[in-house]
Amino acid sequence: MALAHSLRAFRHRDFRLYFAGQGISQTGTWLQTIATSWLIYHMTGSAFLLGLASFAQFIPMLVLGPFAGVWVDRQRKRKVLMITQGFALAQALAMLALVASGQVQAWHLIVANLVLGILNAFDSPARQAQLVELVGGKEDLPNAIAFSSILMNGARFVGPMIGGAVIAGFGEIWGFALNSMMRGAVIVALWLIRATPRPTEKSTTGWREQLAAGFRYAYGFLPTRSALLLLSAVSFSVQPYQSLAPYFARDVFHGGSEVLGYLIGAGGFGAVSGMVHLAIRPSIRGLLSQIPFTAAAAGIALIVFSLSSSLWIALPMLFFVGMGAMLTAASTNTVLQTIVEDRMRARVVSIYMMSFLGVAPLGALLAGVLAERIGPPATLALGGAFSLAAAFLYWINLPKIRAAIRPVYEKLGIVPRADE
Repeated sequence: MALAHSLRAFRHRDFRLYFAGQGISQTGTWLQTIATSWLIYHMTGSAFLLGLASFAQFIPMLVLGPFAGVWVDRQRKRKVLMITQGFALAQALAMLALVASGQVQAWHLIVANLVLGILNAFDSPARQAQLVELVGGKEDLPNAIAFSSILMNGARFVGPMIGGAVIAGFGEIWGFALNSMMRGAVIVALWLIRATPRPTEKSTTGWREQLAAGFRYAYGFLPTRSALLLLSAVSFSVQPYQSLAPYFARDVFHGGSEVLGYLIGAGGFGAVSGMVHLAIRPSIRGLLSQIPFTAAAAGIALIVFSLSSSLWIALPMLFFVGMGAMLTAASTNTVLQTIVEDRMRARVVSIYMMSFLGVAPLGALLAGVLAERIGPPATLALGGAFSLAAAFLYWINLPKIRAAIRPVYEKLGIVPRADE
């Protein structure tokens, strides 16, 4: 019975289609990401360009994400996803053609990452906002969010492992070729989904007012504001380990693309393990209380990783980095999507994605600059310390956060009313 409850989102046909299609497609995306990072570092040996490539892929989420959320709230989510995924397939094919021609340069790959980032700025809020349609309402939504996070991070675990092996055995071109083939899976799934669309917002107010309303909703309430700021700090300081991973794979652990796959995959495996914990939780109650501890765990593990010269120590540390960072992110997302009104869902999701993925490129770019001056190990150690400090500041305010969120939980029936 407990197992059935933990898998309740899979009762819905459309969610099963979504899970299968996105699983294949996201695995391909991470496979291509590893191929891109390895190719840039192989061609240039520059830690700064690694950071710049990551910056290009994720900065559109920070700049365009909130505006994309306002637009997505007015659209049918499935239609938006068909458009974004179609262009993403075209981007994958263009990258494949460049690499296959033998004329590829580092700036080509960085620009291609920027194009993918622009598409993701619209795709991500539409994908997250569609979940409530796929499971027919809010009852199974927390479970769907958890398994969607498992899917994305499972791809982040499997994709790099496959990518490292493929690149080592057959060359970078096959990383881009496999992604191009796997991109089609999500398009097929979207064609087969028959979920009834939720009503879109019919507002007479302008986009500026709607954008401001989304920010007021997300940042005007102490619990959500505190969680989003902590998430931003973790993403800024911890996530740059991914962009600097090629340095550690080649120069610290003296390996090739397969070791890079192990490093990124270890973080992805930790994230998946954290999401399994989230999926089997019976309620969202207590999620906001656990995130200072998950953020602190990610910071401590990153510091230990940065000081390690042994792969056998580094891999478990990255496991805890991935688990801590993703539990912080997914817990925040689950609470936000549970309490938000449907009419503002894409806007609030886009603000969450901005806080999670949007600030990460700023951290990656700064990490690339610092790594050129003080070295990647010292750069990541500083990032881990910053995450610890942010977790401590959140923990100080935890009693106020608990008191503020309780009336909302009482109204939703998540916790019993004080007078009951």
